[in-house]
Amino acid sequence: MKTAAAYIRVSTEDQLEFSPESQIKTIKKYAKEHGYDLPEEYVFVDKGISGKSVKNRTEFIKMIEKAKNVPKLFDVILVWKFSRFARNREDSVVYKSMLKKKFNISVVSVSEHLSDDPTSILIEALLEAMDEYYSINLAQEVKRGMNEKFLRGGIINAPPFGYKKGDFSFEVDKQSSKVVKIIFEDFLNGLSLRSIAIKLDNLGVYTNRGNKFDVRSVKYILTNPVYTGKLRMKKEKCAVEFDVINGMHRPLISKNDFEKVQKILKRGENLNLKTRGKNIHMLSGLVFCGNCGAKLTICSKNNFLQCCKYSKGICKISHGISAKKISEVVLEKLKEDIGDEKINIIVNPKKQKAEIEILKNSLIKENKKILKIEKAYEIGADTLEEYKTKKYLQKEKISGLINSLNSKKCLKYASNTALKVDFFKLLGIFKSDKISENLKNQILKSFISRIVFSKGENSVKIFYYVGSDF
Repeated sequence: MKTAAAYIRVSTEDQLEFSPESQIKTIKKYAKEHGYDLPEEYVFVDKGISGKSVKNRTEFIKMIEKAKNVPKLFDVILVWKFSRFARNREDSVVYKSMLKKKFNISVVSVSEHLSDDPTSILIEALLEAMDEYYSINLAQEVKRGMNEKFLRGGIINAPPFGYKKGDFSFEVDKQSSKVVKIIFEDFLNGLSLRSIAIKLDNLGVYTNRGNKFDVRSVKYILTNPVYTGKLRMKKEKCAVEFDVINGMHRPLISKNDFEKVQKILKRGENLNLKTRGKNIHMLSGLVFCGNCGAKLTICSKNNFLQCCKYSKGICKISHGISAKKISEVVLEKLKEDIGDEKINIIVNPKKQKAEIEILKNSLIKENKKILKIEKAYEIGADTLEEYKTKKYLQKEKISGLINSLNSKKCLKYASNTALKVDFFKLLGIFKSDKISENLKNQILKSFISRIVFSKGENSVKIFYYVGSDF
């Protein structure tokens, strides 16, 4: 008895084509009727894969490798239709020819019966040409349909972060839409892309694919016109240009704010990752040179602050000081100026409330993961060591979210934009390693106008906003 292999492929292009089970049943019936032995290990199935190319067809490639075995493992490859083997004539001819000439293995369609006379070669070629035409024509029709739907403002792809899929258009997602608004607001307030990504990590926010936000994903959101109520689609044969039209969904960002963001990005602000992204610290943008009045910026190599004009040779007096040392000096000066009094903190009510809500939702999700970790151990999917490690790391993540939430709650208020807070509560935040430098910086900027450091006099002067009574 001769041995056969079977190749089954189901693409996503046509919902009406035979399922893998139906194809296997038909092939097994043919094998039995024609005296072929069909072992289960020689049944190769590619699901949801296009037949235009063999590139992503892992089972097809595995089958071809098995066909090269010496001694020969099987004598024939059975397919439901020739189109299952390939819809590209070049691939079909190359692989069929190789299998036949080098390994004496034929490809047989169980539903397209061909005779052994020479005319069968022409018929098979005609079938393959028709399959390729069908594939190309179908792709063009699908593309044309998508273009028409796009021009009507309909949905042609997965909803972007901040939206969910509706019946006819994107609908605003209650939770993730708040994150989108925070991203745009923070960027317009001077936070770098990297700083925003770190902040989102601290809030326990992930992308639609469940990944942590990074510089690239933050920038993608900031440059996507979908948030102004638009839709975009890549132009034909162009990877970087888009067609943009009005959509039917509700915008999350005003056109004015979106254009401001594009101008900032175009100028290159907030994109220098070697400096701004890695060097955000508690006093960023607050410390000024006592000699020339220019800002002190941080050097990435030694974590030192230095007058930006001195670095350019304009200011004649060096004001180099470590970020750690001047932070300690400033905190001591604040204690001296404020003591145990309460201080006014100016905050954004809506944004603060949104961030607290995001943190609470993140905590709910992460606590649910603890239950999944425990369940995995109970059913034996994880060893005791794996269980302990996963649970420890998850609790560390939850602990970080709780710390962020507590720091936000320290500044919680009802409807006022100014909140009186005990300075010693703030001091605990400024000294904590678990609170982000961004948050510390935002709090300081709410009541401090500037800090003047004079190295020659070895002095630090803090200037407060009018109304910061304490």
